[in-house]
Formats: sequence, C-alpha cells, structure tokens
Amino acid sequence: MNTLLADPVEMIAHGAPRVIHNDAELEMYSEALFQLTSQKRPNRAQREAIELLTLLVERYEAGRYAIPPAEPIEVVRFLMERQGLKQRDLIPQFGSESAVSMFLAGQRKLTLDQIRRLCTRFKLPAQLFIGTE
Repeated sequence: MNTLLADPVEMIAHGAPRVIHNDAELEMYSEALFQLTSQKRPNRAQREAIELLTLLVERYEAGRYAIPPAEPIEVVRFLMERQGLKQRDLIPQFGSESAVSMFLAGQRKLTLDQIRRLCTRFKLPAQLFIGTE
C-alpha cells in the first residue's frame, strides 16, 4: 500500500478532508473550493484538492438538496417563468404558437426535434425534457 494511504485514520485526525455532514461543513468546504478555483494556475496538489472537494460537495448536495424529477411541461413552465418568457418566445423551438399552446395544455408531447431545440436554447440536458412516463 502506498505510504500516503497507510493510515487513513491518522490522515483524517490531522485534518484531511472528510465526508460533509451538515450545512456548516458545506459552507466551509465551498469557501475552500472557491479559494482554490480562483487561482490563476493551480498546481497539481491544488487541482487534486479541487477535484476531491468538488466530489465531497456534490455528494452532500445530491443527498441533501436532491431535485425531484419533473415532467417536461413543468420544466418548460418553470423556465418560462424564470426567464420571463411568453408562449410566442418559444415558437422557434416548437414550430408554431399553437404547438406551444397544445404542449402547455398537456395535449401534445414534445417531439425529438423540439427536445433538441429546447436543449440548445436553455443549455440543459435532454433528460429534463423527456419525462418519466
């Protein structure tokens, strides 16, 4: 075994990063991560610390602040609301205002082309527009 990992308990006792258990620790790790990522040219050790802290923060946030799955209509409505969009603003993604209306009324599902165009417009993964049905 590598001598650096010979005694992980000793490493943790001396302050090595560990699993995040609460929001106070999340804040502390996030601040450390912010400081590291603001470096213009991080060295190898800093890049490895960035990778490790990112994994720890993502793990905690995924468990604590998991985003429940949503249906595509909910996703589109949310995006419209957040960005102050009207139905006519989505005509390029849907093809016509009636297609937007029918989708928002639950009368029509998204086509593959519409999903692609929504992904491009909002810079989001297709999974969000595919749904759980």
